[in-house]
Amino acid sequence: MSHFAWMAWTWQTALFFGGIATLLISLTVLALLRPEIERVGVLRIPTTRGDRLFISLLGSAFIHLAWLGLISPDVWWASGVSLIYAAAVFRWV
Repeated sequence: MSHFAWMAWTWQTALFFGGIATLLISLTVLALLRPEIERVGVLRIPTTRGDRLFISLLGSAFIHLAWLGLISPDVWWASGVSLIYAAAVFRWV
């Protein structure tokens, strides 16, 4: 275990990666139960659930970086904004 000491795992880091893993597993199960259909949203490109998840995660990273740089180091509000952003991406993109 000493070779993982450089990673500085905290409960927040574990929660983040656990959440990502849960999302990927959920999307895989959902794809098996209800096969995906590409749809065209406001970006005018065909996207699948996985594409929308990637767009959501990328946008959430930028929201958090902007929040840290412009507003405050308290990122709980940025996480709330990111959840709203992700819901909008899955609805309209």
